[in-house]
Amino acid sequence: MIKSLYLRVVLTFLAVVVVSVSVAFPLATLFFRSLITSEFQDEMLTIGSQIVKLSEDMQVRQLDTFVTESNRFNENYIFTLFNEQGEPMTAVSLNKKGVPRISASEVAYVLNGSIFKSLDYGLIKDPLGEMKVGIPLVLGEKTFALFIHPNLSETTRRQVQTAIITVLVIVLVVGSLLILVASRYLVNPLKKLTVATQRLARGNFNVHVAVNQKDELGQLADSFNHMAGELKQLEQMRQDFVSNVSHEFQTPLTSIRGFSKALRGSEIDESERLRYLEIIERESDRLSRLSDNLLKLASLESEHHPFNPTTFDLDEQLRRIVVFYEPLWSEKQLDMDLSLPRVKISADADQLNQVWMNLIGNAVKFTPVGGHIFVKLVPLRDRVQIWVQDNGIGISEEDQGRIFERFYKVDQARQRDTGSGLGLAIVRKIIDLHQGTIEVRSEEGKGTRFLVTLPILTYTLKKS
Repeated sequence: MIKSLYLRVVLTFLAVVVVSVSVAFPLATLFFRSLITSEFQDEMLTIGSQIVKLSEDMQVRQLDTFVTESNRFNENYIFTLFNEQGEPMTAVSLNKKGVPRISASEVAYVLNGSIFKSLDYGLIKDPLGEMKVGIPLVLGEKTFALFIHPNLSETTRRQVQTAIITVLVIVLVVGSLLILVASRYLVNPLKKLTVATQRLARGNFNVHVAVNQKDELGQLADSFNHMAGELKQLEQMRQDFVSNVSHEFQTPLTSIRGFSKALRGSEIDESERLRYLEIIERESDRLSRLSDNLLKLASLESEHHPFNPTTFDLDEQLRRIVVFYEPLWSEKQLDMDLSLPRVKISADADQLNQVWMNLIGNAVKFTPVGGHIFVKLVPLRDRVQIWVQDNGIGISEEDQGRIFERFYKVDQARQRDTGSGLGLAIVRKIIDLHQGTIEVRSEEGKGTRFLVTLPILTYTLKKS
């Protein structure tokens, strides 16, 4: 079995060319056969009619001599004369097999007063070699048969045969060369794609297939380049994720390990020991929250995460979250403005509870003392909008496009105070599961507004 696509394409095209030439030439021969026959036979009939008329007008007595002399002065055709008994009065030419070109039946046909036209002749082996016409010639009371056929020398016959064969060979050679070029043109992009695919399989995502074609191969190359770019981005995200997880775990573990070693010393007083234990407890809680968030995010992204929609009062849920954070916003003397008309919604209450915990908690965390937070419900016909707006530190335009990424933190200088960077990633995933949307608008130093839009009735698609 031929494994090379290039060789298979070449052989296939060559077979197509050979078959096409083999079929097309006989068909073309048959198509032009009647035309060629008609032209030659008409010309031979015209010449024969002229000889017959000339002999009748001149009342030639020695007709055989007249025909013989006509052969001497005409190099293109051979004239053969037969008497009433069908006997040749001039020399009869022979074919390659030594058989007379004119048969007795043909002579008898003409002597009966009919004009004979040959139908069978070879166009490739012996082009025009067997073509002939027969004309009755009446002189006085006697009837003669005059036959005419082309006078093709052996050299001429070979030249015609050679010309036909040469044309066939040229068609095959030129066709083969064009096929070699065309096949390489077709196969080269596939070779490039194969090499790039092998590099991609080895983990090298910096691959690009340069194909200038605009056909299906060009589209395939563009799709491959797009896929390679997406895989490269996913690989970068994976590396960043691993790096961020390692960093997030390493920081509290370092604190726990350091203060644990310090507690082994006997020279620290009771107040220091309690402070160290408090730090260890706080960092342990931080590790626990980070682990919970990672597990929760992984569960949300799986196909088997539980989704339990119930009908509940969304306004009451938001009020409970605000009350939960009251110690924090009261301590910072924040103005909490609520606009919460009664709205019932069918959704997963536990998941949405986490959404409001994150959004309202971030608003309280990043709003300075004496600031303002506005939580608003806007019921529409088939959906509801939830606004969480503050006049805190705001988010830069560059950061707004990335705040929903895992472990992304706007304030990198205060990582220990800004959480793990998983909260908004979880929020977005929950909103997506509820077939809703979340938007953020912010300006540095002027505050941030999150707009969540949810359908009134949320349905989950069962996994097949």
